[in-house]
Amino acid sequence: MDRKERGLLDNLDLPTILIYFALVIIGWLSIYSAVYNDAHSSIFDLSCRYGKQMIWIIASVILALFVIVIEPRFFSQTAYVFYGISILLLMVVLGIGSVTKGAKSWLGVGDFGIQPSEFAKATTALALAKCLSGIDVDMHDLKTKIAAITIVAIPMLLVLLQNDTGSALVFLTFVLVLFREGLSLSVLIFGASVAILFVLALVINPWVLIGILLALTLTVWFLLRSHKLSFWLCMGVFLVAAGVVSVVGYVYDNALEQHQKDRIAVLLGKKSDPKGVEYNVNQSKIAIGSGGFFGKGFLQGTQTKYNFVPEQDTDFIYCTVGEEGGFIGSTVVILLFLYLMIRLVRMAERQRSKFSRIYGYCVASIFFMHFTINIGMTIGLLPVIGIPLPFLSYGGSSLLSFTFLLFVFIRQDASRMEIV
Repeated sequence: MDRKERGLLDNLDLPTILIYFALVIIGWLSIYSAVYNDAHSSIFDLSCRYGKQMIWIIASVILALFVIVIEPRFFSQTAYVFYGISILLLMVVLGIGSVTKGAKSWLGVGDFGIQPSEFAKATTALALAKCLSGIDVDMHDLKTKIAAITIVAIPMLLVLLQNDTGSALVFLTFVLVLFREGLSLSVLIFGASVAILFVLALVINPWVLIGILLALTLTVWFLLRSHKLSFWLCMGVFLVAAGVVSVVGYVYDNALEQHQKDRIAVLLGKKSDPKGVEYNVNQSKIAIGSGGFFGKGFLQGTQTKYNFVPEQDTDFIYCTVGEEGGFIGSTVVILLFLYLMIRLVRMAERQRSKFSRIYGYCVASIFFMHFTINIGMTIGLLPVIGIPLPFLSYGGSSLLSFTFLLFVFIRQDASRMEIV
């Protein structure tokens, strides 16, 4: 039977949907274990976070079903509308939003609230896909670059103004999408070089680092002068690098909050604060390490049971998996995420519609960023910046937004032979 003649349900990518449900269930059980209360032992108890998460899971499944039955072209036709609504909500948050953990990023009444920055990631993905999928769009054209950067920069800056640095950094992952669509490799190299120089300038005295850069520049020019490498070109690169190094101190001192500076200093080994900044990460590593190979078993984690790890049902949910599931449980979660991201990339490459392909890469990139940063900070490889692990961390906004993000692409893929 021709694919077009098959039913919609037959065309849905079943492995991706199964991974989604597997991660959601693992997350629900992990939340139950992380905040388990003997007085409220039922996982369906709505007075506890695991009961509330069940409600969000049901709402997310309903949202997924709703997305699946919608005409796939609807999302490309309304991409800018969704984007505009999310920008409006981000601006409203700056005015009347509530402050939680230092970030003014929530809208809500009583116990019910939403975090618009989570939904902004999905709507930015839609808008970017719409922008880059035009017939005459060329990533080598300056206007296209400016339009794409503007679409990403507006929500990113608004989220930064909310003092939610972690969520703002996720928007940087869209650079990977631009690269897939033809952005010059030199842009990525430049960005990576700036990031490396920033870190080095925090570890090495800026004047010493500038001296090292000058010596390297002159050495490269001397070795390659037979290839007509311009001396002035080398000096130009050096001056840009020296400029970056010279402003790192100002940016570090004035653009970052004190707790952010402390976390970076601890990560780079410039400061030790085991009872303060390092406490969360140290306890998280203890929890994961204590799980051993097979884990302590469901509801048997001592670090979890006695609340040694703050935020263990949200940002640090992975340490619950590590303690109770051990190396095996941790590996299963990592492999599920890796398989999901690889599958999303493969699905993106098989799209006939440029909009669907670009959107698919946006989805994969967002999951990659969240996965890498969350697990990296949980095991102490990255500074703690507070972003959820998709589908596992507690929270309605993140679960709904990730579900919407994923199932829009699943819907696009199911009709890939019909839309071009």
